[in-house]
Amino acid sequence: MAKEKKLVIQEADITNNCPVCFNQELKITFYQKHTFNAFYHRTTGVVSHDIQCKKCHSTIYPVDWTPDIERVYDYYNKLVNPDRPAVRFTMLFFIILILMLCLVAAGVYFYLESFN
Repeated sequence: MAKEKKLVIQEADITNNCPVCFNQELKITFYQKHTFNAFYHRTTGVVSHDIQCKKCHSTIYPVDWTPDIERVYDYYNKLVNPDRPAVRFTMLFFIILILMLCLVAAGVYFYLESFN
């Protein structure tokens, strides 16, 4: 079973007003989705975001955004530099691959030796 994690790729403090408590301390966080398995680690191209107020700890959803928050979001969204989507295989994958190749080579060898 693969585990999925959202790893933080960028955080920034912004000084827009919170729509809930009208405080000027917000934090925007960008996450990138990573999938971990026993055989591989996969970095996906999926980037998500989260805006939270530091005072009332409420999550500010896009429905509640003001035009100022939208402008700041667009600015920071352009600055985000996510990792390239890639797949990295684990040592267990390579060990199983080598064992399978050895078994196939041994099978071919014994099959050819039975004709001589």
